[in-house]
Amino acid sequence: MSDASSLRKIAVIPVYDEVGKIGKVLARFTNSAVDEICLVVDRPSKTILHEIRAAAKKIGVPVHIIRNAQRKGIGYAIKEGIQYALHEGYDIIVVMAGNNKDDPREIPRLLIPILKDGYDYVQGSRFLSGGKHVKMPILRGIFNRLYPFIWSILTNTRCTDVTNGFRAYKASIFEDERINMWQSWLNRYELEYYLHYKVLTLGYKTKEVPVSKTYPYRHKGGYSKILPLRDWWQIVGPLLYLKLGIKR
Repeated sequence: MSDASSLRKIAVIPVYDEVGKIGKVLARFTNSAVDEICLVVDRPSKTILHEIRAAAKKIGVPVHIIRNAQRKGIGYAIKEGIQYALHEGYDIIVVMAGNNKDDPREIPRLLIPILKDGYDYVQGSRFLSGGKHVKMPILRGIFNRLYPFIWSILTNTRCTDVTNGFRAYKASIFEDERINMWQSWLNRYELEYYLHYKVLTLGYKTKEVPVSKTYPYRHKGGYSKILPLRDWWQIVGPLLYLKLGIKR
């Protein structure tokens, strides 16, 4: 790969019904950490498109919008963003939330290990020294603390945070034939954990860095689209499927 200063960087942000939030996310792109922002918007309303365009005019980063008439899942949206990034020749892909939980001003924390030290994959962690979480619901906090211990044991890699979707990848990872993210079972939350497991176990150079995560609400249903009974298997399943060889 070429000199680090010439590497092209893109932020991929899946967006679904984030009225009043995605504009705030875009407004925080106050530096030139990335060369472009790709928003993958499911079922876009006129209201959210207006919010995006208004915010995009005020920042110095180009914004590309991919529109999906139907909601096909966060994994599907991330795959579309990655596909766009690969088609456009980007070298580093940052994935982050569109609901204002992640701070774009912290993107350099994810990029520096790749640019300076040759890491392939950087996971943001709320639980490392220097990271923080604000208003995290109690049950979510317990799960997010305990789950990395299981990952650490099963992948033989120390993990402090695996459910945080604020991450950065070298684009070359997605050219590895051992990583098949295009499988249809990876259209929802499974994709992020599939990629995490693959990168940790295939010999890539990986690192965690401290980041912040801010949950906007404490009341039930207001802080996340993830529902425990419906969606948590999408988070737990990929680790077991891949460890047991049920899925590849």
